Amino acid sequence: MSIHIVLVQPEIHWNTGNAGRTCLAAGAVLHLIEPLGFSIDAREVKRAGLDYWEHVDLRVWSGWDLFERELPALGEPYFFSTKATRLLWDLPLAAADSVVLIFGRETGGLPDDLHHRYANRFAAMPILSPHVRSLNLSTSVGIAAYEVLRQRRVRDGSMKAPPGKVYY
Repeated sequence: MSIHIVLVQPEIHWNTGNAGRTCLAAGAVLHLIEPLGFSIDAREVKRAGLDYWEHVDLRVWSGWDLFERELPALGEPYFFSTKATRLLWDLPLAAADSVVLIFGRETGGLPDDLHHRYANRFAAMPILSPHVRSLNLSTSVGIAAYEVLRQRRVRDGSMKAPPGKVYY
C-alpha cells in the first residue's frame, strides 16, 4: 500500500522540506517535478525537513512528461486545486492500494492542460472562510496524506499504534 506525494515545480524550499518530513512520517514517497525554484541541496530545505531529510524516499523527475509516463504504474492519481468542485473528503483514497497525490506550484497551481485531461480526478481542500483563497502547500500535503491513512484505517484498521507509541 503506497502513498506517493508529487510536487509539480515547487517554488519554496520550506514547503518542500516540510512536505518531505510529512512523507517520511506517513510512509510516503516524495516526487519532485523539475524545474524547482530552489536547489534540493539547499540548507533551507534540509533545515525545514530537519534531520529527517536524509531518510525521505525522494525521487526527482526532469519534467512532467517523464513522470506522467510512469504515473499508471504508481497508483490512482488525484490532483489538488482550488479550482476543483469536489472536496478531498469525497475522494475514495482507500479504494486502491496505491495512490498518487499531486500538487501544483505555490503561486500558480497545476497547468490548465492537466485540469482538462484529468478533470474527474481533481479535488479541493475544504476551506470554510471566504477570506482564505488557499492553504499552504505543505499543509495541504499533510491533510491529504493523513486523509489516506484515515480512510485506510476505517477500511481495515491497519493503523494501530505500536506499544508505547502515541499518535497525536
